Amino acid sequence: MDARALVVAHGGALDRRRLVELGATDHDLRVALKQGGLNRPRRGWYSSWAEDDPRFRAIRVGGRLTGLSAIAALGGWVLGTHPLHVAVPTNAARLRSQWRREVPWADARPDGVVVHWVAASHDRGESTGVVPLLEALELVCSVEPLEQAVAAIDWALTSGRIDRIDRAVLAERLGPLSALVELADDRCESLPESLARTRLRAAGLQVTSQVHWRGGLERIDLVVEGVVALEVDGEEFHRDTFEKDRWRDLELTDAGYHALRSSARQVFGQWPVVQAAVERALQARGIHVHLHNSGVEALQHPATRRWVAPHAAAPAPTPELWR
Repeated sequence: MDARALVVAHGGALDRRRLVELGATDHDLRVALKQGGLNRPRRGWYSSWAEDDPRFRAIRVGGRLTGLSAIAALGGWVLGTHPLHVAVPTNAARLRSQWRREVPWADARPDGVVVHWVAASHDRGESTGVVPLLEALELVCSVEPLEQAVAAIDWALTSGRIDRIDRAVLAERLGPLSALVELADDRCESLPESLARTRLRAAGLQVTSQVHWRGGLERIDLVVEGVVALEVDGEEFHRDTFEKDRWRDLELTDAGYHALRSSARQVFGQWPVVQAAVERALQARGIHVHLHNSGVEALQHPATRRWVAPHAAAPAPTPELWR
């Protein structure tokens, strides 16, 4: 019996009782552990994930990934680094360090874990190591900066992970913060594009995403106040398109737009320069707007009042944390 194959087929983590029900023997488990095919995050649990996998560490703590940790594990758009967010049952006991299962969590703090006592019950038998996406998004919207919350919803919509019905359910769950869902855009194609759109709108500018031009054959990432065509280059997609991008800028200018182009790294780490260029371009076109923090400021997290203001440079993420 291939014990590892059983675990993989059932989400990545199984307890011993469920493995036995599926036909695995103690000998099968010992062989899988010895060969490195399985690891044990907690007593009685077996996982096919590596010990440094966030899902493995969440189960070791005593729960599942939630919030930004869940979004990142699912391949979503996450800005910068963050602690391990773990959802545990409201009556959870015997929580452990994310690094060593014999060390109680209370003795390990701080060890880079944020525990959320929100789960209804413990996983029984098997686990994927990640909470449902809507649950993770709800937490992100409740505790993270505005631009990160909007980016997470953007990704979920664009990737098809949630649909219109899920969007409505999320808005209902968020209550006073439901307007965050309205700020999201299912046409958004990347994290830097999402951040740029949210920051420019927060400054009081009118921004339209993925505007069709050339008879609908091509799209502009962001059009600001109807005249500035801002293209946001993600390194993943623009490494080998230098000539094509420059030709596109010329065509946009010929079409009457003020063409601007920013790299993903500039959006991440040098945003004030990008916004200043947009402002100057608008002024050059005779458009004078009074920049301010628009109504989105009312969506700041009620406890921490945190969000990234338009003129504050966001921390540059490590490459693997954005897509």
